[in-house]
Amino acid sequence: MSISLLSSAYLDENSARIRSKLVPWEVGYQRADLITVDELAYIKKVDRQPRARCEAVLLSEGSTYAYLYLSLLKKLQRVDTMQCLLILITDALQGSFKLPLPVVQSTLTPHILYEDHEERIPLFLKASETDPDLPYVPLLRALDAQDEFVQLKTAQILTVLLSAETAPLRSEHLQPFLNVLSSFIQGPSSNKRDIAVQCLESLLSRPDCRQEVWRIPTIIAGFVDILKRNPGPQMSYQVSFSLNFDIIPILVQVVQSAVKEKVIRVIVATFREKNLVTKAPAANLPAMLVSQLLPFVKNLATRKWSDEDIIEDVLFLKDELNNRFQSLTTYDEYTSELASGHLSWTPVHESDDFWKENAMKLNDKDYEQLKTLINLLKNSNDSTVLAVAAHDIGQYVKHYERGKNPVSELGGKARVMELMTHPDSDVRYRALISVQHLVSQPWVTA
Repeated sequence: MSISLLSSAYLDENSARIRSKLVPWEVGYQRADLITVDELAYIKKVDRQPRARCEAVLLSEGSTYAYLYLSLLKKLQRVDTMQCLLILITDALQGSFKLPLPVVQSTLTPHILYEDHEERIPLFLKASETDPDLPYVPLLRALDAQDEFVQLKTAQILTVLLSAETAPLRSEHLQPFLNVLSSFIQGPSSNKRDIAVQCLESLLSRPDCRQEVWRIPTIIAGFVDILKRNPGPQMSYQVSFSLNFDIIPILVQVVQSAVKEKVIRVIVATFREKNLVTKAPAANLPAMLVSQLLPFVKNLATRKWSDEDIIEDVLFLKDELNNRFQSLTTYDEYTSELASGHLSWTPVHESDDFWKENAMKLNDKDYEQLKTLINLLKNSNDSTVLAVAAHDIGQYVKHYERGKNPVSELGGKARVMELMTHPDSDVRYRALISVQHLVSQPWVTA
């Protein structure tokens, strides 16, 4: 992602003010041996220089400056210096400005469009090859600074770097940041809430972040509280978009294992406050069905609660889910499971009668359900999903003799054969059985 996607008028305005300040690089830091002669020379080439000159320097020495900025942030802790270094990091990632947009009204501040340099993000990530503390240790420490600008500019940069990581994120880097974002969402500062929501919206696009985010009930509670305040349309959109990131199965999992009543109250209220059942049933009901939310809500309805709001929300959910699910057929349940992306060993998968009756239905609407199944086979990282999807491909071609062609053309056959070497033994076994169905029967093309 690019840093310009995390926008904030507060950060823009304060960055302009901070740029005008002098940092005592030479008379303070270099004379006190806090920075080296070489570091001072490098800083002088970019500090308070025209943006075009800075761009030329970064173009030829980008790796050097990525390491320099982070290493200086690690050892210098004066607030004004941290502010300057964070702006320099942002400038490196955001690059040179284009022409300002025309000012429509005299009261408006001219908005500057920047040319993002996402290709420089890896330069900051690779600083760890020289110092394993970089880039995250100094940035996470900066979150503790008693300065709102430093905190929010750091959150902006951390989000960009974490989002760009190609390997799974390390808990010691992600967890402290998520805890800080949780405090931002719940705090009184509108600037912090704004940035925190944007950061979480970006981080939630990573599957490995979602589990960690939704394990923090205060983040969910913060989102719900923001929606209750009737924020503007942009904030409402961002919070709603964040809450739709694969949250239903995780919330059900959390609430099923929850002991404290306040955790259950927050999650049940989330289902109702966002009106997940009635406002967007096509998007949310499949996940609710697969996650077995209705049986659990029925169980909740039999318990005794000290909070009357829980009782009201539970009964609302029970009635709504009952009404929605009553008319579903077995095949509806199967397509709901496909739509949710969370395949599991529900009875339909291993039922020969189900496949005899329904295999051909995967061809409806230009093979819509078959395409969904094969996409799960290609894109999921979950071993259970892969095993079930491989099994279903085998059942489809077993019970629909013309099915080999579309499976092959859509890339399903090649993917199933790849899964025969998967690390998980059940995935390998299901893929092997599926391949046997794909190659053992004669091809039928008409």
